[in-house]
Amino acid sequence: MSDGHTPAGADSAGYRGDIQGLRAVAVMLVLGFHAGVPFLTGGFVGVDVFFVISGFLITGLIDREIGRTGRLSLSRFWARRARRLLPATAVVLGSVGAVTIIVLPVTRWSSAAWDIGTSALYVVNWRLAEQSVNYLAANDAPSVVQHFWSLAVEEQFYVVWPVLILLVLWVQRRYRLPLTKVLLAGIAAIGVPSLLWSIYLSEVNAGRAYFVSTTRLWELAIGAALAIVAHRLIRIPAVTARVLGVLGLAAIGYAAVSFDSGTTFPGAAALVPTLGAAAVLAAGTAGHRTPAGALLDTGAMRDIGTLSYSLYLWHWPLLVGAAVLWGGDDGTLPVAIGVVVVGFSAVPAWLTYRLVEAPIHHAPAFARFPWRAGVLGVACTAVGVAAAVTVSTAIPKTPEVDGREAAGAAVLSDDPAEYEPPDSVDAMVPAVLDAPDDVADLDGETCISTIVGTDLESCTYGPRDAETTVAVAGDSKMHQWLPALERIADERGWRLVTYLKSACPLVGVDVEYEDAANHWCADYNDRRFDALTEDDTIDYVLTSQVASSAYGVDGDATEAMVDGLVESWEGLEDAGTEVVVMVDNPNPLLDVMECVATHEDDLGACGFSRARAETVGGARAQLPALEQAEGIDAVDVRDYICPGDTCPPVIGNTLVYRQGSHLTGTYVESLTPRVDAALTDVLRD
Repeated sequence: MSDGHTPAGADSAGYRGDIQGLRAVAVMLVLGFHAGVPFLTGGFVGVDVFFVISGFLITGLIDREIGRTGRLSLSRFWARRARRLLPATAVVLGSVGAVTIIVLPVTRWSSAAWDIGTSALYVVNWRLAEQSVNYLAANDAPSVVQHFWSLAVEEQFYVVWPVLILLVLWVQRRYRLPLTKVLLAGIAAIGVPSLLWSIYLSEVNAGRAYFVSTTRLWELAIGAALAIVAHRLIRIPAVTARVLGVLGLAAIGYAAVSFDSGTTFPGAAALVPTLGAAAVLAAGTAGHRTPAGALLDTGAMRDIGTLSYSLYLWHWPLLVGAAVLWGGDDGTLPVAIGVVVVGFSAVPAWLTYRLVEAPIHHAPAFARFPWRAGVLGVACTAVGVAAAVTVSTAIPKTPEVDGREAAGAAVLSDDPAEYEPPDSVDAMVPAVLDAPDDVADLDGETCISTIVGTDLESCTYGPRDAETTVAVAGDSKMHQWLPALERIADERGWRLVTYLKSACPLVGVDVEYEDAANHWCADYNDRRFDALTEDDTIDYVLTSQVASSAYGVDGDATEAMVDGLVESWEGLEDAGTEVVVMVDNPNPLLDVMECVATHEDDLGACGFSRARAETVGGARAQLPALEQAEGIDAVDVRDYICPGDTCPPVIGNTLVYRQGSHLTGTYVESLTPRVDAALTDVLRD
């Protein structure tokens, strides 16, 4: 607030051409980054620029209303936000629902329905935050409305911010304190803890930190604080304003070209683009003619800025759809096509702005009667929810198939290379829509710790007085073998003890998670190794993994993993526990479920090269480690997962793979005789 002053550099409506130009910069950075433009590795900072602009403009609007009327009408404020933002959102979400059904593979429909629904309610950022620490979801294709996370953060800010300002105003009037100082203190009370939390969480849980609102409030608070002191910025000398504008744009540009996926973000790094944006806004607010203002306040930049909201809404769903139609096996869209797609997004963006966004935003009927805007907001939200429901109800029902009809690996002979996979099957088990839920368990329990946390969770199965106890330890690639191991334990009277954690192999070296060392895994492994070596009832440790390289080492990362495995295995052996390695299965370089869903009558199109599949995955480190380690045995049933040079997606009417490189629980169960035979040979030796 400005103690009754109108912010300098703004007219009565708060319009500034340089701000429209800064919006253009922000949206072009985001679009370029999403299109894969090579030099815009940090183009995601455009979102942070938007946050600062939003905090500045929204707080400026509130300031002017209070300065003009002496009060703030929450109903009018929220009505303005509803008619400004929700109609275009409704159009896009409705269209996304249709595109989902027409273009996307059916395997994505359920997730898309949830994403569309939570986007309509502006809470999708919290859903994405939860998925970011879900190891299985990490292999999923990106959400068709993933970009709505930032809109959700802003909408949550718009709900909470005016209420907080009213609370601060009440305190100021009750105790007759200086308004500007009280407001700045209130912003600091919110922004400083948010920044500190952002720095901390970005270090320990970068995926969650990126999406949640609590790590982003400080960015909006920077803009809000700038709006409150806007009346003082007219004192900035012209030279200072010119320098501020140039340095601000330079900071944004530096972040856009030097940041990348390895940058710990948002955290302290986000100070670069946000303070840069604040500097540009401050320079323009001072009212002087500056080089930055001249660059931003041009016709082309203002036009792009005017369309920035609609451009942001449309470009990402179009990119996701294009990746399905023209992307490679890994879903990556060539840069040239990506640039064309984001360029084309200007067409629906312009139509949405001219036919929906601008007319409704400026309609006098909504300005005079806020309740009408409220009704409009509810209707627009209902459109998004209806789109989500439509997608959900369109998901085909999978036929009930008796699990005994799943032959799986039983159709393979002792010479599996002789197997000739069919081009189609009448009843696949599991059906592709059921495959994500066909996850291994032990006696109905999941028995694997999530990525986050270090608690040593364990499941025990089988008789306490069993003559043989097998510890099952590793990451999700060891976890996938539980269906076979449970049956073997039943037949042989074994006791199973699990020490499993997603994204955490049993090895004494750092591994990567989200471009950083997985500190949760390191701490967990300290406890896991202690448990395995101190429990004298454990006879064997059965282990596997998907990771093939260590993190943060000088030299060859794969070699470092090999050395780490040898040391870890031999350490367990020296402690009196025999180690048996389950060699990791071939890792397909395509989404098998999606491919099968779109090629049900041509399953051969979903086969993949075994040679290429074994250039990634745990076997790449396990096999050389087995050659170097002394006395370590292995169970290798890869020939019964990938018979021949080409790996079929379906064997014995059983879908082999679910998310990423994980095997379906049904197929693992069909491998029980092969795993049992291999284990028997190892344990007999």
